[in-house]
Amino acid sequence: MNTASPNPTVLLIGASRGLGCAIAAEYLDRGSRVVATVRGPGRTALHELQDSAGGRLEIERVDINSPEQVRALRDRLAARSFDLLFVNAGVTNRQEETSADVTTEEFTRLMVTNALSPMRVIEALGGLVDSHGTVAIMSSGQGSVANNERGGFEIYRASKSALNQLMRSYAARHRDDHRTLLLMAPGWVKTGLGGPDARLTLDESVPHLVSVVDAQRGRAGLQYLDYRGRTVAW
Repeated sequence: MNTASPNPTVLLIGASRGLGCAIAAEYLDRGSRVVATVRGPGRTALHELQDSAGGRLEIERVDINSPEQVRALRDRLAARSFDLLFVNAGVTNRQEETSADVTTEEFTRLMVTNALSPMRVIEALGGLVDSHGTVAIMSSGQGSVANNERGGFEIYRASKSALNQLMRSYAARHRDDHRTLLLMAPGWVKTGLGGPDARLTLDESVPHLVSVVDAQRGRAGLQYLDYRGRTVAW
């Protein structure tokens, strides 16, 4: 087992597979209790993980694009307190699709799922986090405006940049908050979203990413970090 996490209770949004499920597994391995969410019905990789979690993994259902479902989740968890809220949600589109040819519907899908809905989750569930806990959200290195020199994934990049801007506004509105606020870039990982050509495996990204999140506990304010703990340029 890895070193015990300083975040013994974790609320993880978006964990049915890929990065989210691997993050849940990592926190369980570090001794945490995890409440993790899936979107739809049916058995997922997270349910497989639950079978061996010794009762330390609870699964909730929520579609973050449904404000009603997010409010219902908040109500179900209203009596609980968590050390870490980690919002992991995201969709992508075709790499070559640009603002010149993307449909309004597809543009809206990415912006709502990648930027607006994650922030709505934080607004709704942030009050469940301990006053010195951590609120983290999965961004991407492709959300960096300064580092965009090659283009590609134009709409996805824009959605993650929008997420980063909204999180900065959230931090400004909560400047007296003592909690740690994190935007995390996991690297290009072989998942359903990252694709088979990605440079990193889950095992090469997730343990480091979780260690970075854990290491920031108690440091108030917003940081934009990669999975190695390096600051990402806005």
